[in-house]
Amino acid sequence: MNYGVEALARAAGVTVDTVRFYQAKRLLPPPRRVGRRAIYSSLHLDRLRRIRRLQADGVPLAVIRRLLVPATRSDTALARALTEERGRRTLTRAELAAESGVPEALITAVEGAGIVEPLSADGRARYASVDVELARHALRLLQEGLPLTDLLALAIRHADNVRDVVDQAIELFDRHVRREKDGRERDPDAVVDAFRRLLPTVTALVAHHFHRTLMARALGRLERLGDTDALKHALKATATGHLEVQWR
Repeated sequence: MNYGVEALARAAGVTVDTVRFYQAKRLLPPPRRVGRRAIYSSLHLDRLRRIRRLQADGVPLAVIRRLLVPATRSDTALARALTEERGRRTLTRAELAAESGVPEALITAVEGAGIVEPLSADGRARYASVDVELARHALRLLQEGLPLTDLLALAIRHADNVRDVVDQAIELFDRHVRREKDGRERDPDAVVDAFRRLLPTVTALVAHHFHRTLMARALGRLERLGDTDALKHALKATATGHLEVQWR
């Protein structure tokens, strides 16, 4: 069956703007053109309905795009696991600001800089419940007197580097955990179990590495500056302190 964009949107229960938004995000294939008219098929309608179901489960658009081409049982199982890790409750930007105490304008600025990637529903930003605690931690940094402009610049550099590393880590997972040596996909339940074991382990490793590197570099700086009094106190704090990493 063929549809114009208005008929397609009506059949899927979305707005025309939503259809165009999904096209811009490359979630929908381009329509067939007859003159100046765009013609959509039942395949577009099926794709729209699937996107809506995944979004209702809180799956981010970036993950949905990966699931759509092509989808496997393992993809679907992992999508559910990712949704559970993020938490099913979502918040608007205003709700995130109210619960975290962070001004909404600041959240908008951080999102616009690409530091935070919210969920998306009908083109509107939605945040996971875990983002509330992250926003509170960011506010504590500002309350210590660190300048916002410098913090944002540092966060952007960090976010860019993290995305690159994470993309490579996902490729490693796909090659060595999701698949057998002969290339066959492993059982979806086994893949999800491995994901749930690996996620807190990798998170702890990254946090510990950052902590140890920060301490080593800070101590080295104090030593180079010859600030022996500060170095003595820092070494004492390092010897007695410990890093506690909590997951969820």
